[in-house]
Amino acid sequence: MEHLNVLIFSASFGAGHVRAADAIIEALRAKDPNVKITHLDFGAFLSKTFNSVVKNTYIELIKHTPRLWGKFYYRTSKIPPGSLFQRFLNGLGRREFVRFIQVLQPDLVICTYPTVAGVLAQQRLRGVLNVPLVTVVTDYAVHSQWIHPGVDHYIVGCEGVYEGLVARGINPQSIHISGIPVSPKFERTLDRQKILNKLNMNPKLPTVLVMGGAYGVLGGAKWLCKTLSEAAVPLQTIVVCGQDEKLYKALDSLVEDNKNPLVRFGFVNNVEELMSAADMIITKAGGLTVSEALTKRLPLVIFKPIPGQEEENARYLAQIGAGRVAENEDELEKIVFTLLERPEILEGMRGAAAKAVPGRAAERALEGILQLVEERRSTQRIG
Repeated sequence: MEHLNVLIFSASFGAGHVRAADAIIEALRAKDPNVKITHLDFGAFLSKTFNSVVKNTYIELIKHTPRLWGKFYYRTSKIPPGSLFQRFLNGLGRREFVRFIQVLQPDLVICTYPTVAGVLAQQRLRGVLNVPLVTVVTDYAVHSQWIHPGVDHYIVGCEGVYEGLVARGINPQSIHISGIPVSPKFERTLDRQKILNKLNMNPKLPTVLVMGGAYGVLGGAKWLCKTLSEAAVPLQTIVVCGQDEKLYKALDSLVEDNKNPLVRFGFVNNVEELMSAADMIITKAGGLTVSEALTKRLPLVIFKPIPGQEEENARYLAQIGAGRVAENEDELEKIVFTLLERPEILEGMRGAAAKAVPGRAAERALEGILQLVEERRSTQRIG
């Protein structure tokens, strides 16, 4: 088989876009160790300064004024492809992208971030870009920024997104429901007891995993950890603070002196192990975190989802029965302690996750992508 030359665009504005790209890369290398892959950050490619400003603005927005982000998200959710705003976005870095692709000569371009997909889709329609263009939708909701007429193939996470794309005029034959791609390491069955022993934790106690995302956007995390550490219900807590150094330091007293054991981490690279050790996860509803937890059959409790894509992801979890949503502290306490006291509900949520996400998402996504490449090569041979 001829080795592929693949160009992948993601964006560090949200860590999930990068993780989805990495999952595709892992699957590609497993299929062909000699595949040539170029992975670029959309914003950094345009300008490191631009990338930093946009990234920091986004983080501050969702941390401090999430409702404002929600208004922007929903107001732009149905913008038509020909609108002034969309034409502006589609012009970002157009010449630079085209020039780079013409030099690289890839067999395929994959985008896990919507804006760059729009830029390239327009060039695809104009015939400037003459290789297949694939978009990987990294949320469980439909938004206009993901939908571009020039995209050849869409990878989506669920039936609802498939139906939403079709309703907006996308050819059903160009949509592949594979699940949102996650790293194959989340597919492996790991030994819970060994992991907890390694963490000096008790394998017999219920374990709650608290994750605030890479940038620490889980509001009320300190209160939550204090509530869990002082709970009358016997349990233990694993807290991943990510890059939130303030939260990490704020947990000093809880780590040293608490009724229920609490172990904290900063940024980690073994989330699949921590998810394997946990009985439930309390987190934000980022598309990749949700997908990784569903793949691990780990029940989710979403606390104060950010209006916009996280709100839509949380709604999807509640709809399939694999997650619960708490809008305030009272609801969160009630949900968490009910689930801990009724393990049969947790078991039902694990079953719902298994039914909704059959697994092997990255591998299944790659099957559709490679079929697209092969069809193009066959057409070229015939031509």
